[in-house]
Amino acid sequence: MSTPALLKIDDKEIACPIMTGTEGEKAIDARNLRKDTGYIFYDQGYGNTGSCESAITFLDGDNGILRHRGYAIDQLAAHSTFVETAYLVIYGELPNPKQRKQFGDLLRQNAHVETQMQRLFEGYPKDTPPMAMLASLVASLAGYYPDLATNNFEKDLQQFDLSAAMAISKIRTLGAMIYRHTRGLPFMHPKDLPFCDNFLHLMFSEPYQDYVAIPEVTNALNLILLMHADHEQNCSTSTVRMVGSSGANLFTSLAAGIAALSGPLHGGANAAVMQMLQSIHDEGDDGTRFIAAAKGGSKSNRLMGFGHAVYRNFDPRAKVIGEACGVVLKKLGKSDPLLDIAQNLEQAALKDDYFISRKLYPNVDFYSGIIFRALGIPTNMFTVMFAIGRSPGWIANWREVASNPKGRIYRPRQIYVGPVKRDYVPMAQRG
Repeated sequence: MSTPALLKIDDKEIACPIMTGTEGEKAIDARNLRKDTGYIFYDQGYGNTGSCESAITFLDGDNGILRHRGYAIDQLAAHSTFVETAYLVIYGELPNPKQRKQFGDLLRQNAHVETQMQRLFEGYPKDTPPMAMLASLVASLAGYYPDLATNNFEKDLQQFDLSAAMAISKIRTLGAMIYRHTRGLPFMHPKDLPFCDNFLHLMFSEPYQDYVAIPEVTNALNLILLMHADHEQNCSTSTVRMVGSSGANLFTSLAAGIAALSGPLHGGANAAVMQMLQSIHDEGDDGTRFIAAAKGGSKSNRLMGFGHAVYRNFDPRAKVIGEACGVVLKKLGKSDPLLDIAQNLEQAALKDDYFISRKLYPNVDFYSGIIFRALGIPTNMFTVMFAIGRSPGWIANWREVASNPKGRIYRPRQIYVGPVKRDYVPMAQRG
């Protein structure tokens, strides 16, 4: 047993147990600190606070490591699929052939959106932000399927397999419907197709002409979704856990996660990449002047999609997506000035000592934005794509909360810095 950490407050010494994760992560167990001393730890944004124990994802940003249930992300990218990885993230083990078929069948059987629910789109203006639509539509699933959303963990877990598959499949379908709604296009019905092929069909098919994706496109989309399946306790995932800790059902908790993801500091990184590229193009630059200005310290020439807040050396997802990006661009043979600029920036970052020494490498958001553009997915849909990919991780985290018999509602503390006690002054006496 580890020697406890000793905290000295005034003349009192408090022993706090040491917790050790399976990958050697260390934590000081402060659960009894307030009860024993009246003190709390102040940690703005929870950057140094462990809010839970989780068996889903291990992330070591200093060493560029990302593993789901023990499996390295590069191995999953090389050998797995998004659907198989979703099963792994949610259930803890890779599926055998029977389990994979059953899971796939559930996804296909629950891909459709009921006609009554489709009428909700009539209330949204065409320019409604896609993530606002997605959050409200996913929240409404609790109303359409009340037997799966009882706000009772024991009952909701009894039908978890169905609700989990329904959430993953319908979020994908709703994302495609949002795209078509904003363009005034008729909705397409799901087909008996693999997950990514079905999504592309729902997005791009015409009433009398089905969209048939080339394998390189399907593979690239599959990789992007797989790469986003989970990423430890980020803003949206911890939001799902917090909402779920109140006893809220899966659909309501997922809607909260989608709302958190919609913020530009979380889910908007790949859209920011495209905005940067567009700005460079509008100034008649091929990226050369922008790079020079960025190296000169210009704050207006901030590199978007380079480096990462968590990964200090490299983003292990970026190499895989970068290679897929090159394959897709070559196969599609698209002539796009923004993609040309992106490739110029990429080459500079990989070869220039300025970028190398500062570890400003292209990250997963840089490459995913380029692939989405090449596939014809508009910038305002990028975060919806992120939500589709992240849904398995959110679901798995909700399940951990719902399955924990010793769980408690999340309730952070605060340091109050407002006015001290004062007496009420009647309106007539206020100056």
